[in-house]
Parts: sequence; C-alpha cells; structure tokens
Amino acid sequence: MTEKPDKLLEEIERKWCAHWSDSRLYAFDRTRDRAEVFSIDTPPPTVSGHLHPGHCCSYTHTDLVARYQRMRGKEVFYPMGWDNNGLNTERRVQLMLGIACDPTLPYDPAFKPPEKPGKNIVHVSRPNFIASCHTVTGLLQKSYLELWTKLGLSVDWDFTYTTIGAPAARVSQAAFLELLQKGIVYRSASPTLWDIEFRTSVAQAELQDRMLAGQFYRIQFRSDAGDAIIETTRPELLPACVAMVAHPDDDRYRSLVGQTVRTPLFDVAIPVLAHPLAEPEKGTGLAMVCTFGDQTDVTWWRDLQLPLRIVIEKNGRLAKATPDWLRSESAERAYAQVGGLTVDKAREQIVSMLAESGELLGSPRPTERAVKFWENGKRPLEILATPQWFVRYPDKETLLRYGEELRWWPEFMRVRYEHWVNGLIGDWNVTRQRYFGVPFPVWYRLDSDGNPLQDEVILPDHADLPIDPSTDAPRGFDPNDRGRPGGFAGDPDVMDTWATSSLSPQIAGRFLDDSDLWPRIFPMDLRPQAHEIIRTWLFYTVVRSHYEFGMLPWANAAISGFVTDPDRKKLSKSLGNAPDDPLKLIEQYGADAIRYWAARGRPGQDVIFDANQFKVGRRLAIKLINVSRFVLGVPHELQRVAEPNALDQSMLGALAAVVDDATEAFENYDYTRALDATEQFFWSFCDNYVELVKTRVRTGDRSAQGALHVALRTLQQLLAPFLPFVAEEVWSWWQAGSVHRSRWPNADDVQTAFSGSPDGRDSGDWDAVVAALAEIRRARADSRLPFRQQIESLTLVHPAGIAAPVQAAMADLRHAANIGEIRLQPGAALSVTDVRAAPAPVATTVPENASDG
Repeated sequence: MTEKPDKLLEEIERKWCAHWSDSRLYAFDRTRDRAEVFSIDTPPPTVSGHLHPGHCCSYTHTDLVARYQRMRGKEVFYPMGWDNNGLNTERRVQLMLGIACDPTLPYDPAFKPPEKPGKNIVHVSRPNFIASCHTVTGLLQKSYLELWTKLGLSVDWDFTYTTIGAPAARVSQAAFLELLQKGIVYRSASPTLWDIEFRTSVAQAELQDRMLAGQFYRIQFRSDAGDAIIETTRPELLPACVAMVAHPDDDRYRSLVGQTVRTPLFDVAIPVLAHPLAEPEKGTGLAMVCTFGDQTDVTWWRDLQLPLRIVIEKNGRLAKATPDWLRSESAERAYAQVGGLTVDKAREQIVSMLAESGELLGSPRPTERAVKFWENGKRPLEILATPQWFVRYPDKETLLRYGEELRWWPEFMRVRYEHWVNGLIGDWNVTRQRYFGVPFPVWYRLDSDGNPLQDEVILPDHADLPIDPSTDAPRGFDPNDRGRPGGFAGDPDVMDTWATSSLSPQIAGRFLDDSDLWPRIFPMDLRPQAHEIIRTWLFYTVVRSHYEFGMLPWANAAISGFVTDPDRKKLSKSLGNAPDDPLKLIEQYGADAIRYWAARGRPGQDVIFDANQFKVGRRLAIKLINVSRFVLGVPHELQRVAEPNALDQSMLGALAAVVDDATEAFENYDYTRALDATEQFFWSFCDNYVELVKTRVRTGDRSAQGALHVALRTLQQLLAPFLPFVAEEVWSWWQAGSVHRSRWPNADDVQTAFSGSPDGRDSGDWDAVVAALAEIRRARADSRLPFRQQIESLTLVHPAGIAAPVQAAMADLRHAANIGEIRLQPGAALSVTDVRAAPAPVATTVPENASDG
C-alpha cells in the first residue's frame, strides 16, 4: 500500500461505508429476546438547523456505546429520527422559499415555490405550506444522513422515523386522546406566555431570561385613604390594572388595605389587597396588579380571584377598541390615544399623558431587569389569556422518584432534573399556534351563528388516525358543513414539538403498529442527549411514559456537553466562532480522527473544538495501519507455547488489565476513560514492545510472534468503537467477518490465548522493563548518540523489585537499545551511569557524481 495517508484513509472510509450498507451489518435482529437487546432512544436532530461539529461530537458518543454493546454480544436497537416539526422549520422554509402560510387561502394543486425568494413574501394555503415544509425537511435530512454515514454511525436505517408525518402523528394523536379521556389533558383560556413576533404560545421549558434596560416610573393613584403611589416599568398596562397589593406586615399601608383607589388617566376603581408576595423593600412597597405584566401578576390574579382585563392582543399591540371596563368619557378619551399602538409606543404615550396630568412623580429611574423571551425569539414575551391545551403534571414526588430511579451518567446531572421539577409552575402547555406540526385531533360544533362551542368537541375514532381537522371532516358530517352554522370547525392549532418528541420511544419502537417489536425494546436501555434539554425532552418523556406505562422509559441517561471554542464559548454562527461544515472536517482529517476528538470529551463535560486533537486522532489511525502491517508480516498461525517468554507474558498481563479497565469504563458510559487506557497502552506497545521483540520475531521465536498477534487482535477490537473504519480495514487483513461483530476481548482470554496459563496477569514486570528502556533511551539522547552507534556498556541503577524482570528481558533490551552490555546496580531510583559508546560508524555514502568517469 503506497498511497499517501490522506488518500489511504479516504479510500478506507469509502470502502467500508459501502460495505456496511450493502451487507446490512448493523441491521437489528428482531428475533432476539429483550434480555439480549440493548435499545437506544436516539436523539432526533432538528433538521431545520445547520450542521455543526456538535453533531459529530454528541452522536459519536452514542455510537461508541452502541458499538461496544454490540461487541459485548447484545443486539443493538439503534434507530435514527428526524425532528422536523415546529416553528424553526417554518422559519427555515420561509427563508429558503420566500413563502408564508395564510390559512384563509384555498389549496392550489398547481403551486410551485419560487425558484429564488423574492423581496416580497408569497402567501400560500396551509396545505401548500405544509407540503413545502415536507419538501424542505426531506432535502435537509439528506445532508444529515450523509454526515451520519460518513461519520460511521452504526445505525439501522430501516428504523428511521420523523416527528411529523403519518406514523408520528398517529402515535401522538392516540396518546393525546387517551390523556383527554383520562382527564389529564384539558383546554383552558389560561394566562399563557406569548411570542408576539411569531404569534404562538410558549412553554415554560422554552423560556430564556435576558436582561433588558428599562425605567421605573413613579405614579400617583387617586385615593382618599392615604398615599397610593407605585413604581412600575410597565405603565402601558394601566388600562389593564385590576388591583393594588401590599405586604400583610407592611405597617405603612394597614389603613389602605381594604380600601378602593382609582387608576390615573382611566379612573377605574380597584381594591387594595394584602398578599405575601408584595415586597416592602421594592419601590414604594405597593404594587399594581395588571393582567398581565409578569408571572407574579398571574399568581396575584389567581390567589385573589381578580377580574381578567386583557388589553394587549396577539400582535403585540393594545386593542384598538376601548375595553368595556373603561366606561367614563375621560377614560375613553385617554384610551383613544393609545388603542392600536405597539407596547413600546403605548408606554411612551401614557408616560407623556401622566406627566401632563401631574400623576407622574419625579423623573424616571433607569433600571435593568430580567425579562422572559422565547429561547429563539427576539422580542419580550407577553402573557395573554388564549384557549390552549394543557397536560397536567404528575405530582412532584412522583417525578422526583423517577429522577432517583434513573441512572445518570454523569451522576451530577440528576441535580438539573431535580431543580427543574422543583421549579415547575402550572401545567404543560402543549399548544402552538403554528401550521407545520401534528394537529390536535379535535373538531368543535358551531352554534347557530357559526361560532365554535369550545365545550362541544368532536373526536375521531382511533381507527381513523391520523387526521387533520383542517382538511378532514368528522364522521357524521359532510365536508361542506365546515364553517357553516350548525356545522363544525377544526382545531386550528398544532402540538408543541416536545409533545411529539416526548413519544420518541413509542414512535421509534412502532408501539401502535408492531406488537412483536415493542416488547423486545421497551423499556429502553439508554437515552443519550445534551444537558440543556434535560428540562424538555428528558423530562417530558418521563411524564409521558408515566401516564402511558407507569414506569421510566429507559434505565440510563447519558448526558453530553456543548462544543466550545478555546475560550469556552459555545460554538455559534452569530458569534463567528463556528468552524466549517463538519463534512469538510471529515474530508480534511478523516472520520476516525473526528471520532477520536469527540471521544476525548468526557460525559457531561463541554468539549473544546481543537484541530490538534483531529491530528492526534489521524496519527493514531495511521499508526494502527502501520503496526498492523508489521505484525501481520510475521507468521501468525497462533500456537500454544509451553514456556512463554516472561516479557511477552507480562506485556499480555498489562494488556489484560487494560481490557478490564476499558470494559469497566464502557459499562459506566465513560468512553473517554476506555480510550485513555487503550491509547496509552497502544503507543507503549508500538514504541516499546514491538521494538523490544523485533530480533526474536525475526529469528522465529513463537512466544514473541504469538504475543504480537494476540495483542494486535485485542487492540484492534479495543479501538474499533473509536476508529471503526481503520479497525475494520486492518481486521479484514487477517480475520474473518467484521471486527464490529466480533466478541469484545476478555482479560483472561488475552492472557491465556497462546500460553494456556492465566499466570502473569500482574503487569508490574512489563512496567519495569518499559521504565528501564525509557531510562536507557534518555541516557542515549543525553549523550547525543544516534541509534546506529552502539553503546558498548552502561550501568542501570535500579530500585528493589526491578532487577528480576529487567534481567529476564536483558537480551531484548540490548537489541532494542543497541547496547553491548547492561550492568545492573541496586540504587534508590532508576538511572543510567557509566555510558561507554563504541566508535561512531564510518560513513559509507557514495560521493556525488562517483559514477562519472
């Protein structure tokens, strides 16, 4: 093989990608019993995003475990999903195609998206928009499939699923109907966090606190019972004010509590009430309650049973029409100046009006406050009361018990789950006002005026699932009854992306459709995922599994960290620190090198993007090729040796200890420790053992030959999960079948493979010889003697316990270090003295142009 290393690795990867696919090497054997199966709830990547090195990292971690378990004799259920529903997909489609959904438009069967997006967005019907979403996500899935294939993921591609589409919709809708029947799902016009830009509700798990600059405004309310002054950052909510609160123990306002005050500008009478969440030290100690400025307002509204007065609409503007509760002429005149304005403009106008009326006291005071955003949004969230579907959470004690039962790798990640559970507020809002998602399988009867009767829902039969209420008609109705008085209307909303992704075990395991497969894979063995979605994907899947099966959906959760730049900043295109497409990294360094870098990232810890690690991984792959070439150039018909050489036996004893260490590490999902142990021994094997035994190998020493081949076979297997392409290639040079279907090495077998005896498992003798060789090499380097110049003699000073193994390996040491005589001398520490060099060899090069004349 004379190719350059780059070309060689490229050819190896191309060859084995094709072979694994054609041979279906990783196909799941569905005849195996549950006890023989290792099943993985693989994270479905969000295909609406961009490929980045983080995908290589976290998905390699899962594949390391899958390959190890397969070599341990387990039949691995390793599916791959695509998370392709939700707002992110709609945004990507709008950017790529220049279209947006208008559900009032009719379906156009001849519609084709523009070849290039224009300046103006083209509005299309809901069915046309959804079809375009499917087209775009299908194209995006191909790029992920290409990456996973080139990265060497050992996925069974026959078990591919999406979080939208008929199979996922059927599972999601069936689970929804079951929870609805049990009373666990309910619909309510409750206060809901709302993104005014994307016009959809947002769940608690999708929130992000961001600091926002603002101002405190000091405002005088009208009162006959004493001063009623508040400070607020949101004066635009004065038209929605329903009460004023003070702390029960605040003596300043004892006489005011129980009285009525009137709002400035709008002259609405509101009560002054006591509540323990009022903060005496904040502002004036009095707070106005509006529906709704923040979550505290929601709590006060519920606890104090206050009226609901909403003025902000879904588009982020104040309602144009004057609300019913603003009855006076002055209130109507005041509201006419702000109705229809955006929140920011309304704030400016009301502040100006308060200043003019004299009810704004002093100058505004600058402040900075934490404001809720949707994690992918750009504008602060509002709280609106809109009809939404909710899932009731199990009690916190049950959820915390599941967290205790689940085995976390690493263990400290359990705390994140517990903090999330303990901080839960309200129920899970599973409703999104979007288009591309799993629709709620619900219709509503219409009254005689054509208005939906929210309490009169029409549900489909399970046999009819999946259904789309925006296009399908319920049984007993004609499609022409849609929208007519006395007819029906479909629920316009779709399920939150997590409401479908939380059913990934059921979707991937074909729970509703394959009664033979499901009991072979559930409950699953492993949920691998990133730490930032513990509060979403992991938590929600636990909730759904509790309601569906009364148990955890998996036994283990392996948590990965972020990929960061050297300054520990998360890789991000917006920060400009994200490297090239990972496919380009594979082209440059090779897939095994990228996997090596990923495997260096310990479970639960962030991984630094470091091109130097790619180079180290590539060098390791090439070294495995080269050492395999050398060892396999030696006769390798393994025969038992009656009296194996002590050095060979101790080397194999050290290797057996590595097998034990790597096995224990993998059993605890610590693939990095397994790589550390294997890699350290591998380089010592190449740099030390191979050099020590070269002379014996050339003379036909069966002990050295046998030990070489046992070690090579074992190392190829230990490295196979990390370097699957190169390991498969070198294995194919001398072994039948695939290394990835071979049996994971056993420590006892390593030691007894050619000697027939388990003696020598103690690796101390091997360590002693390696230490001695290192000290001798150091002495040669310090003396500036090239290897071809023999050292006639030297003295090896050694502490107790080293003399015997060194004496036993004396011939190998002399040949490996090109030394005539090694004298042993007891001492406190290992060192070399009395180095006597032979005369330097005479140069034998032919003078330039010697062949002329």
